[in-house]
Parts: sequence; structure tokens; C-alpha cells
Amino acid sequence: MAKRVRQVVPAQRAKAAREAGADGRLTRLRHAVVAWLRALTGRRLASAVVAVVVAATAAVVWVVLSRDGARSLPDTRARHYEDVDACLLTGDKGIAAGTTAAIVWQGMQDASAKTRARVSYASVTGEQSAANAVPYLNGLLQRSCDVVVAAGTPAVAAAEQTASRYGKVGFVLVGADAHGKRRANVTVTGAGDGLRSEVASAVTHAVDSRD
Repeated sequence: MAKRVRQVVPAQRAKAAREAGADGRLTRLRHAVVAWLRALTGRRLASAVVAVVVAATAAVVWVVLSRDGARSLPDTRARHYEDVDACLLTGDKGIAAGTTAAIVWQGMQDASAKTRARVSYASVTGEQSAANAVPYLNGLLQRSCDVVVAAGTPAVAAAEQTASRYGKVGFVLVGADAHGKRRANVTVTGAGDGLRSEVASAVTHAVDSRD
């Protein structure tokens, strides 16, 4: 029995020593924290508290705004287009600012917003003639453009030559040279004031009139 007592007593002493050591470290930590707080002046303590509050508030605001933004921001890719294509054929300057084609393009975009038709454009490069514009126009027609808008003398001349062979395609011809030359599938607009709205109306009508 004496042997067992000698084995148990050292173990109990070791356990008590470990517990005392842990209590001591915890006590020293509490003392250190209290001492640090006491060392702070009233102004420093207030600044520390304000900094903690500001950081916590900023974190909460960021979380709330990020959640709200995720719910409310629209998906720009979600716009639905109808299976209709309206294509613009221009001269070599394309839709550069200050050109008639730039205004025509704006009108086509207005029509797209209303009809959900897709809009695109192609420029005639090289020689600015009807003969050189025809291949570009044919490229648009091969892409299954449902409405073709021609802006500029070469594009208009090429469209006039081609429109009769594509009765199911709506043609919108922009410019003075196109006046008085009408076919069933051809709409003519001027190139002056009100061009944007005139093109928008013509393209919208051509899209809505498709078979």
C-alpha cells in the first residue's frame, strides 16, 4: 500500500503545479491588460474606442452594400434580342462622329431599343463606287440581314440595283439621290434635319412589316 501512495502523490503534485502555472499566466495576462488600460489617458482611450467602432461600422456597411448591390445591379448581358438583323452599309468613313452615317446609326439604335432587332454596320473601303459597294452589300445579305440601311452615294446606288432581287428584305435608302426611286420593299429618307428619328421610324416599320 505504501508503494501506491508514493506513486500517486508525485502525480497529484505535478497536476497541481501545472494548474498553478496556468492560473499564474492568466493572472499575469489580466494584470497586463489592466495596466495597459490604466496607462491610457482619457483621450487615448477615447481614440482607441472610436477607431474600433469606425472599423466595425465600415465592415458592416460594406457587407450590407455588397449584398444589396448583388441583388440590384442589372445584368447588361440579359437584354433579349429578336431574331431580326438590321444592317447599315456606309462609306469608308464608317460611323465616325460628324458624318451622316453616325446619325443614321443612332436612329438604328433607337429602333433596336424599340423592336429588339440586332443592329450592325459595314463600311465600303477602297474605291467609293456602286460597283465596289455591291460586294459589301452582298455580304450583308448573305448574313441574312432582314433590313438593310444604305447611307452614302455608293451604298445607296448599290442598294437600288439590288433591292428588286430581294423582295423580303426591307431597304432604307438615305440621301437625296434616293428620292423618287421607290419600290415596295424600299423606304427613302432625306439626309437633313430629323434624320435620326426618320431612320428610327423607317427601320422600325421595316422590322414590323416583315412576313
